Amino acid sequence: MENTQSHLKSRQKTLDLIITSMLIALVFVSTVFLNIRLPIAANGGLVHLGTAMLFIASILFGPKKGALAGAIGMGLFDMIGGWLIWAPITIVARGLQGYIVGRIAWLNGHRGDSIALNVTATIISIPFMIAVYYIGESILYGNWFTPLASIPGDLVQNVLGVIIAIPICVALKKVAYFK
Repeated sequence: MENTQSHLKSRQKTLDLIITSMLIALVFVSTVFLNIRLPIAANGGLVHLGTAMLFIASILFGPKKGALAGAIGMGLFDMIGGWLIWAPITIVARGLQGYIVGRIAWLNGHRGDSIALNVTATIISIPFMIAVYYIGESILYGNWFTPLASIPGDLVQNVLGVIIAIPICVALKKVAYFK
């Protein structure tokens, strides 16, 4: 009996690892292949669909997988996409954002099944993501003014992410796996 339980735990850990890895890959691919650089300023930002995928991962799979998908997926993009100096900021900002979204979406026994909680979660996460990037950019640029140019792009990216992620999550929650 104990051997069967050990085997089941091992299978669950393997499945968790596979799902987390796939979510990281989906965030990474959504960031790499579906992005537009905004011409706001030199640091005006990048709008990509990785934010939508981060929201989807966090809502459907919870705070831990959402945090890992956002931190590692977007952190890898920065590392290989020519934005290496941004990677530590991205890892913190997107890990925190994924955790916040998943934590709120999974409150009180909900598992991303409340549209109201999901929308609330994404909206609440936005100021935290912006704040981490703002502080990180302030350190990089050595002033508190230059990072202000990134905020409009961050807002556009997050609003677009919410608009895309919420309907996709509603549709995916009808799939047997998520019921």
